[in-house]
Amino acid sequence: MKIVHTIIKTIGRNKRGRKIMMNTLKKYSIALAVLVACTGTAFADGNAFTPINFDDTSYNSTPPSTTPNFANLSSSNSAAGENANVQSLPGNSKMQNAILELDNAQIDVRNDLLNYKAKYADIDAQYQVLKSERKALSKQIKDIERRIKKIEKDKANIKKNML
Repeated sequence: MKIVHTIIKTIGRNKRGRKIMMNTLKKYSIALAVLVACTGTAFADGNAFTPINFDDTSYNSTPPSTTPNFANLSSSNSAAGENANVQSLPGNSKMQNAILELDNAQIDVRNDLLNYKAKYADIDAQYQVLKSERKALSKQIKDIERRIKKIEKDKANIKKNML
């Protein structure tokens, strides 16, 4: 520990040494941040990405065979069997009802969003029209003010020439 302390003291005495030490510290801190970010994703729990109807427990009393069964290769039979299996799971109807309710709520929220977007578009169009009218009126006012100033200057010049 004493050695590290003396090295830091000797390096940190001049500006160049401090600069080198800071750059090295920055590099190590960036490397550490990347390492922490990568390990966080590596140790992330995969349960967030499992489907709702996924069942990781086996209800069969016999272990699954390792030899392929070529008799059940038709996709319609296997799909029907899976649907029957999925429907027989406890609590599946409640989950399906909850999913349907969430879908309906999502549709309602999307409809509200469309309504608000339509209102916003209408108000924005009105704003753009008013903005262009305001700009045109401002231009006319400036033109009229310039004319008045020109007339006043001409009038002052005429009075000056008369005297």
